[in-house]
Amino acid sequence: MSTEKKTVFLSGATGFIAQHIVKQLLDSGKFKVIGSVRSEDKANSLAKNFNNNPDLSFVYVKDISDPVAFDEAFKEHGSKLDYVIHSASPFTFDITDIQKDLITPAKIGSAGIFKASVKYAPNLKHFVVTSSFAAIVNASKAADPNTVFDESSWNPSTLEEALQNEFNGYRYSKKIAEKTIWDLSKELKSKFNITAVNPVFVFGPQCFDSSATGNLNTSCEFINKLVHSKIGDDVSSSINGAAIDVRDVARAHIEPLLNSEKFNGQRLLLSDVRFGNQTLVDILNELPELEGKIAKGVPHSDENIAATKAKIVNDKTKELLGFKFISLEDSVQDTANQILRVQNVFKKILV
Repeated sequence: MSTEKKTVFLSGATGFIAQHIVKQLLDSGKFKVIGSVRSEDKANSLAKNFNNNPDLSFVYVKDISDPVAFDEAFKEHGSKLDYVIHSASPFTFDITDIQKDLITPAKIGSAGIFKASVKYAPNLKHFVVTSSFAAIVNASKAADPNTVFDESSWNPSTLEEALQNEFNGYRYSKKIAEKTIWDLSKELKSKFNITAVNPVFVFGPQCFDSSATGNLNTSCEFINKLVHSKIGDDVSSSINGAAIDVRDVARAHIEPLLNSEKFNGQRLLLSDVRFGNQTLVDILNELPELEGKIAKGVPHSDENIAATKAKIVNDKTKELLGFKFISLEDSVQDTANQILRVQNVFKKILV
């Protein structure tokens, strides 16, 4: 039995989910990782965090909106690639141009890396794309308890609807990015296997404490703001959804590499439980460091929130993965404890 390490190309290696994927790949001792980053500074910083692990190297891809952005990297490394994980795609609502900032990089980035994989990676066994629940959900029915979303569901929105606001734009961008992969696999008759990973809101600690400063990634910033709230602050009911931990999402990207045929053609809907802002506040107030120091809201008023929303059914995903998800309580508290730990370090430095 060969013990030679397999090589994984990971796009967007500095991302929140991507760093956890890198960590789990390296920790397994089974893989070498080539990560794409936008600059040498980002590569040096990430390499340092991973103690300059010899199994981690980088290539520079400055703009995934360029149709041939990945070609040079794949010309150089394609022949030795066993797997590709495409995690580079924008997740932000702080934009000025929906088409330019969200839709174009999502679609062209997916097409570019997939075409490069077909053309320059003859030994590729599996391609995993980081998609999103946004590619699954029908936003107009998200609050309908009679609606069910599962692994076969697709966001039905149009480009015209996407351009109306950044939230529609984001959901459409994730749909078009994933759909581009599936469509190209048929058009180009790709020979490698494919899996999409579709997470809901992703919570959990940053891979490294050095990333837990200032504003965090979009999902974890919900928690960060509550950690820094004050007694008496309102707890907005506008934030609600379904949650999953980043460490489970990372693992879901790696399982297909370990059992390619089993996961071929599958969409993995990564979701554990429903939550509202009040749910997060209730969990945070269980921490001794925060109890009585942050917003309280109306405790437990979100307990029946799942009954007011569409159902998310992902039994197929859970059966395929075969592991128990990290609880929302552990995910939120691990996130908060990291924020507090980093905050306390900075306080000591300032003193």
